[in-house]
Amino acid sequence: MGYLNGFAVTLKKLLHNTATGEVVTTQYPEEKRPKPDRLHGRHVLNRYEDGMEKCIGCELCAGVCPARCIYVRGADNPIDEPVSPGERYGYVYEINYLRCIHCDLCIEACPTEAITESKLFEFSFTNRQDAIYTKAELVVDDEGNPKHLPWEDWSDAETAHPRTSAWVRATAPSGSAAYENRVAWSGELGWGVRAPEPGQTAEDPMPVPAADDHDDHDHDHHDNDHGGGH
Repeated sequence: MGYLNGFAVTLKKLLHNTATGEVVTTQYPEEKRPKPDRLHGRHVLNRYEDGMEKCIGCELCAGVCPARCIYVRGADNPIDEPVSPGERYGYVYEINYLRCIHCDLCIEACPTEAITESKLFEFSFTNRQDAIYTKAELVVDDEGNPKHLPWEDWSDAETAHPRTSAWVRATAPSGSAAYENRVAWSGELGWGVRAPEPGQTAEDPMPVPAADDHDDHDHDHHDNDHGGGH
């Protein structure tokens, strides 16, 4: 009888909605709800305004991923034609979307803002190989736009900034409170510096005390706690 009771609840709700005209279900794909500004969708790898890749192959995104869906291998930059501004670049970069849970921890961990998530979530695969995105598919094109693959539906994912979910890290990588509510994002190919989100300002981050100053302060505090020495 438990199953029948469950059906009875559904039938009762259906009859109620039919009588009142209340609609609780949208028909997909004919009817789509507006996407939230911070929707977590398919990743992209960004470039600086001069065209260089932001990824430095540090593998922090792979290390922090709880689903173990990211595989990165770095390589030394060619001296004559460097790929990124650093000493190394992302030689191999793969994301397995059969595992990805779109938690955005990879974006939090990235020290160069190389990886972000777009608003694209309508993509499906007919084989495992298509579900594993490679660097060639993730890096933005020469105009700074995401690459559109045959199995992706970008029809309503294009926005003023189609490669970002409008989610912007508002704090410094070290979590310093001095960076709270301040934009500290490097320029991106084709888009420049992102506009601040509501509640943020476009001012430069407040200066953070140097490590030496911090150490001296800690040392003084330590001495005071212990009577000035041992």
